[in-house]
Amino acid sequence: MRLTRPQLILLAVVVAGAAVRFATLDVQSFWIDEGYTVRLLRMDLGGLIHGIPRTEETPPLYYALAWLWTRAFGTGEVGVRSLSALLGTAAIPVAYVLGRRLVSERAGLIAAALAAFNPLLVWYSQEARAYALLVLLAGLSMLFFLRARKGDERAFVRWAVVSALALATHYFAIFVVVPEAGWLLYRHSARAGRRTAWAVAGVGAVGAALLPLAIEQSGNRGARFIGDTDLGPRLVQIPKQFLVGYDSPSEVAFTVGAGTIAAIALVFLWTRTDPAERRGAGIAAALFAAVAGIPLVVALAGADYLIARSVIAAWLPFAVVVAAGLAARRTRIAGPVLATALCAIFLAAVVEVEANPEFQRDDWRGAARALGPPRVTRALVVRPLNGLVPLSLYTPNLQRFPESGIAHVAEVDLLAVAVRRAGQTPRPPRPPTPRVPGFRLVLRLDRPTFTLIRLRAPAPVAFSLRRLTNLRLDPGPVDVLVQPPARQAP
Repeated sequence: MRLTRPQLILLAVVVAGAAVRFATLDVQSFWIDEGYTVRLLRMDLGGLIHGIPRTEETPPLYYALAWLWTRAFGTGEVGVRSLSALLGTAAIPVAYVLGRRLVSERAGLIAAALAAFNPLLVWYSQEARAYALLVLLAGLSMLFFLRARKGDERAFVRWAVVSALALATHYFAIFVVVPEAGWLLYRHSARAGRRTAWAVAGVGAVGAALLPLAIEQSGNRGARFIGDTDLGPRLVQIPKQFLVGYDSPSEVAFTVGAGTIAAIALVFLWTRTDPAERRGAGIAAALFAAVAGIPLVVALAGADYLIARSVIAAWLPFAVVVAAGLAARRTRIAGPVLATALCAIFLAAVVEVEANPEFQRDDWRGAARALGPPRVTRALVVRPLNGLVPLSLYTPNLQRFPESGIAHVAEVDLLAVAVRRAGQTPRPPRPPTPRVPGFRLVLRLDRPTFTLIRLRAPAPVAFSLRRLTNLRLDPGPVDVLVQPPARQAP
């Protein structure tokens, strides 16, 4: 079968998007959240099932798929992240179909191109977490919802299946599924309403089955940092991060350029599109408002988990709205030129991050290489807290310091890894070298992504947990670890 011109363009866009995702899967280190993922995936199936409620704050579907995936491809950076890269690539044609169904073929191709190169989508297509799967399933849920609202009988079943899978991937999928379910129940006649009711009931049953797990996971503290920061700056960051991702050397220029093009696209949408195209873009805007707006209301009510990654399911309808304006026929050459410029900004931002370690994920791999194998028993004072999880992926024989005991060590390594926070470029602390009686400085590394200070004594010295904790390089909780040399390992 001969491919049409739009199909050839779409194929080229998908291949380019796959290349961007797969080519650099191992450039960046695993960070803390991925460390928890990899630790689960290295367990047997029973350990995985028991570990998810204790360490995670999301449902189990991604971990189950990743556990199966890594049996074949391993738990290194490429092996684990390749699943997310595949899922992220699969979202590109979904963006195309959404844009084509809601607006036009041209809008679908532009939406697909934006999805192929967008820095935020590329970032989460290279992360061993559930967000790429959430984007894909949320996009499919929206697509089948659009078909179901037109009366497609098979679409009701498909909507129910992918919506249930989305809920089993991330709890924020509820902000996609519930508005869709409410719309379908409201719009359909009695005959179609029975079919809709069964579909909605099936999805509701999955949500109810997940409720005990959600309650148990609510006691975990992984996402507590979100509510500890001001909502206003986080809210302002979401559109910026939807356009150009987190941080990059040219972040300001990229934000101004991408924001200007997006604003022009909205003007084109209002002034240059046909009524049918505006109606389709209006539906996409309504989906975006529901998926991103309802969590804002919930955050204002006190359950504040609002950051870009939590509402990433809103990205595809966001892209369709922008694409609708750039695809308007009456823009002539201006729309395609601006769409190309926006994709170029996206790709430049991705390349800059891949080329600059200080703008990448927390560099635990680089820190582990700097530590090297111990020649004597060493104590490590590691910041941030829970640094044991990613560091142990790259450094063997790490043990937590006994909380009520004493350890005899001949080396003390003080390590602070720069940690990413929303809207902030991570910077490691650069404190003066602490003075410890009997120890001398043998190594100090002030890297863009971490600080390492190594102190060594001629013979082992007794240290308490409190004494070591007081040696941390900056305020805040730390992990205190012990690492014997390989010959002393159990």
